[in-house]
Amino acid sequence: MTDQLQPVETAEAATVIESMIARARIAQGVFETFPQDRVDDVVAAVAWAIYEPERARALAERSVADTGLGRVADKVAKNQRKTIGTLRDLTGAPSVGVLGEDTELGLTEYAKPVGVVAAVCPSTNPAATPANKAMMVLKGGNAVILSPSPKGASTCALLVDYIHAELDKVGAPRDLVQFVAQPDKALTNELMRQGDMVVVTGSQRNVRQAYSSGTPAIGVGVGNAPVIVEADADLADAAEKIKRSKVFDYATSCSSENSVHINASVYAEALEQLRANGGYLLTAEEKQRLRAVMWPAGKLSSAVTAQSPQKLAELAGLDSPGARSAEFFMVEEDGVGPEYPFSGEKLSVVLTVYRFTDFDSALTRIQRLLDHQGAGHSCGIHTRSEQRAREVAQRLRVARVLVNQAHCFGTGGGFDNGLGFTLTMGAGTWAGNSISDNLSYRHFLNITRLARVIEPRVPTEDALWARYFETYGR
Repeated sequence: MTDQLQPVETAEAATVIESMIARARIAQGVFETFPQDRVDDVVAAVAWAIYEPERARALAERSVADTGLGRVADKVAKNQRKTIGTLRDLTGAPSVGVLGEDTELGLTEYAKPVGVVAAVCPSTNPAATPANKAMMVLKGGNAVILSPSPKGASTCALLVDYIHAELDKVGAPRDLVQFVAQPDKALTNELMRQGDMVVVTGSQRNVRQAYSSGTPAIGVGVGNAPVIVEADADLADAAEKIKRSKVFDYATSCSSENSVHINASVYAEALEQLRANGGYLLTAEEKQRLRAVMWPAGKLSSAVTAQSPQKLAELAGLDSPGARSAEFFMVEEDGVGPEYPFSGEKLSVVLTVYRFTDFDSALTRIQRLLDHQGAGHSCGIHTRSEQRAREVAQRLRVARVLVNQAHCFGTGGGFDNGLGFTLTMGAGTWAGNSISDNLSYRHFLNITRLARVIEPRVPTEDALWARYFETYGR
């Protein structure tokens, strides 16, 4: 009876996805027999499919043409940088057979695939994100079915064509990597329901759906990265890094600096450094005009997402020579919350500027800002003080704190920091996420632990309760 009452489109979606899952299971069954070196060849094949210079550019051009988001040169850089960084992390890492042994504890760990992974991907990175996820999923011996955003579907199709050509070279089944050609809500929901595991980057609606699908899921939270500029910072270096990160791909990254919090003692000088790097500080009247364009009905307009500064200036009627030649815009703010929309994530080349006099109060306001939007994601600080950096990490409920780095290039892994390369960054339970680290291939492994008999390790009462008894009595 339930099936008879099911909407026709949902029933059709179930059939389409069932067919894809069935093919993926057959391919994954073959792939599961591959030894480590052949699995690594498959991962390298997927990486080369997007990294090869002509393909990286073709995918970038298709992405910008079809989504209208970002700029080609930066997407080429992202396609290549994220891919080579991730391949570096995966190369040599064990993911087939024995993962490790602990002779003292008598434990041996064996890697096992999770099966068929449903990977939901955003329009902001329609090539880099699916390729990145596919590399990690395949590293674990799994199959992946990609569900792109409707805007990114044609880019994903081109990417999968490239991947299939490379899979042919290494003798791996093409059905290890599939994609939903005409994605919609019904198909995406069915994919999440029928897969063995779900990983979602993008809209919070999809993240919530993944967690309610009944399938084990990994989702990520909203960005809205705040960055602190302390009095002892190298202001020229900080401004250059903030600018480089803020304008990259017109701020499509969830890790792009959304607000900068400057110590009052260096506020004027820091603003000058930001101006010297192409920033334009809006007047109060210009700020109101920009606000009206960005949030015309109280909700961030897609018309401003990942657009050039020239496009934003045109939309908001910012006619001054400084605004027309700006590489990014700055707006001063002192409030946080829904009534202060510039305190939230903007996905545009607009940087909100706060001033602080007391570091403790600044961290309190930044936590309020993160609680408003961006819970758990990340924060940055420019300082020469290790103690200041540690204070930020200890106080704020975020998964990452970057010190003296261009934020969007560091949170998802950098060649000059120790974070793993990824395009999917968990924000912990603060954001309702199941992970608080950077997505890696190990998230797509089941692990069997072989446990042997060892010498008993029975503790004495004193070993466990000595301090308790001394302090509180028995």
